Amino acid sequence: MTCSAPALDPVFLDIGPLTIYWYGLIIAFGAFLGLYVATKESDRLGLQKDLMIDLVVFAIPVSIIFARIYYVIFEWDRYAGGPWWDVFAIWEGGIAIHGALIGAVLTAVIFASVRHVPFWQLADIATPSLILGQAIGRWGNFMNQEAHGGPISEATFNTFHTYLPDFIMNQMCIEGVMYHPTFLYESVWNILVFIFLLILRRRNPLRGEVFLSYLMAYSVGRFFIEGMRTDSLYVPGTGIRMAQLISIIIVLAVIAIIWYRRKSGMATKHYDGKKMKKNKK
Repeated sequence: MTCSAPALDPVFLDIGPLTIYWYGLIIAFGAFLGLYVATKESDRLGLQKDLMIDLVVFAIPVSIIFARIYYVIFEWDRYAGGPWWDVFAIWEGGIAIHGALIGAVLTAVIFASVRHVPFWQLADIATPSLILGQAIGRWGNFMNQEAHGGPISEATFNTFHTYLPDFIMNQMCIEGVMYHPTFLYESVWNILVFIFLLILRRRNPLRGEVFLSYLMAYSVGRFFIEGMRTDSLYVPGTGIRMAQLISIIIVLAVIAIIWYRRKSGMATKHYDGKKMKKNKK
């Protein structure tokens, strides 16, 4: 479908030589809102008040570094022939959620060990904040006109997309072509996962299963949405989308981990620390 609409300015503010981009501002807002949610839950469980703040201080920069490294590795041809500093230009977009997740989990594992806090408990508290930050962060992709899907047909637009706000669809008008707002699809899915996790943890599940449920739910949505995108990272030498492959691996791994933890008796505590009551046959 052809279209004509001006793009929104990706720059939020220019202060002399300093340029602040909407992309970074939105991601920062998602991170701070997520931190607020995590600290409130940490307080409710009676943990150290600054525990989550201390974790985020380390987790955010490590996650950004891993997210950028992950992206650059799979897009190396794009950067190999250009200026070396382009590798660090994250304000132009180009970070991968799966890379950020790897960095966040590694940071949490080390942090939990140093602070003598159970990793699964820490992960359960942080997980809803993580998916909330992802939901907000996708709007940074919106401002950069990235993470979108393929072209929309006129019939599809008239069936559904015509009911979306004009500012969203106008931003999806890129070089005269209207594209699927897959950033929006994923943002909405992430919000639904966030709500699901809040409900789940109020039901006092086994410790670690809020985090594992997040991994599974996010991966299911990401698998289907990724199939619509035009900027996917691919497994080198194949036509396999990396995010879809990782999503399948995560879902299978989560199922195996949940089964093993329950079968072996490793999952013996509930989310709030109460001992699990075992039903003897």
